Amino acid sequence: MKTPRALSEKLSLAVQEWIGCGTCRESHREAGRAAGLSETDMEPARQGTSTDPREAALIGLALRVLAEPGALSDEDVAEVRAHGWSDRVIAEVVGVVALNLLTGAFNLLAGIQPDSGDRAGRDGP
Repeated sequence: MKTPRALSEKLSLAVQEWIGCGTCRESHREAGRAAGLSETDMEPARQGTSTDPREAALIGLALRVLAEPGALSDEDVAEVRAHGWSDRVIAEVVGVVALNLLTGAFNLLAGIQPDSGDRAGRDGP
């Protein structure tokens, strides 16, 4: 099973909320809407959870992969598996987290803000 697009956007929203990249957060809100999510669907994800216990387990794993990957154990993975998630989806969570960390960190370092446009050359000639 591949991670459904709407769930991938929820994972991205949780990660970007933690990272603090407003540009990425807005981008994933738009992508979430395009995937059929309402604001009510996305708000729990922004808080690092879901009303669905299966999704909450996966979102929780994503935030742990981001914040404390060295503390993850076989038991943590087994708990997510117990919610019915395959090893493929669990591996995809790591990819979603890594991609979001890369883009969020770049945007923050570059000073890219929502509605600000590309400010990369602001101090250049």
